[in-house]
Amino acid sequence: MSTNNSGHLLPYMATFVRVVEAGSFSAAARQQGSTASAVSRQIAHLEQALGLRLLERTTRRLRLSEAGAEVFERCREMLGAAQAALDVGERLMSHPRGRVRLSVPKAFGRFLVAPLIHDFLQRYPEVEVSLNLSDRSPDLISDQFDLIIGITDQPPPALAGRPLCQVQQLLCASPAYLQQHGTPQHPQELVRHACLYLDESADDHRWHFSKSAEQCVVTVSGRFASNHSEVRLGGALDHLGITCLPHFTAAAALASGELLLVLPEWRYTGSYQGTAWVLYHPTRHLPPKLRVLIDHLAEGLGKNA
Repeated sequence: MSTNNSGHLLPYMATFVRVVEAGSFSAAARQQGSTASAVSRQIAHLEQALGLRLLERTTRRLRLSEAGAEVFERCREMLGAAQAALDVGERLMSHPRGRVRLSVPKAFGRFLVAPLIHDFLQRYPEVEVSLNLSDRSPDLISDQFDLIIGITDQPPPALAGRPLCQVQQLLCASPAYLQQHGTPQHPQELVRHACLYLDESADDHRWHFSKSAEQCVVTVSGRFASNHSEVRLGGALDHLGITCLPHFTAAAALASGELLLVLPEWRYTGSYQGTAWVLYHPTRHLPPKLRVLIDHLAEGLGKNA
């Protein structure tokens, strides 16, 4: 018999196990809400497909043939495997449990996501979280992540997503730097200032701004650049110049007065800002461990919107 055509026999195999364990067609029929004649036909179909006599029928009882005894063991193993598969679904889908691998941009993860994890683990003691901080764009499948947080206008077409919060870039400098070098009143004045910029691509030193209908692009320069926002934060606190930082990186220093906003009436419109989304594979059966983490992130990060 070809295994390509064996799928339709699985219900008959299950019925065969019930018949043997129940001891009769009628008893098996009662268990599965059928009739003895229907059960008998299923066993006959199975015997015909296998080319074997499985049961020796007498007027009083059924007895397994030699071949039937071996087939019965294989069919019982099949039902056991099926039940084990159902148990996996019940175990993983009944309540949050298991490991979640989450990839997050470095600064976003350091300042916003990591502080939320302790409370999440307290709420859900059977869930484990592996938090990966990376500014590259990982792939859910090949990199084996369950969730990815990305800053984008909208989720990629192949992924589902939930918006978490807005990410805004702010121009900042220390009071000492501004006192010594002056406070720019227009983006074009930045060309006369030392600027600490991201230096990952050729355009990172070109800062884009908007104010009402006015658009402005300024090519900035400075003696120090870094692709990590915390390093640029440190440089600004050391009075090295004006820098552009995510709002969450600059928040504490702005609140304490160690940094001041520069050009607050202008909006920086360059890269690394927009909506932060949590991205995942679209499915109707999202595992509880993912659902509760997504909800937890949305609740916690919504406060930063």
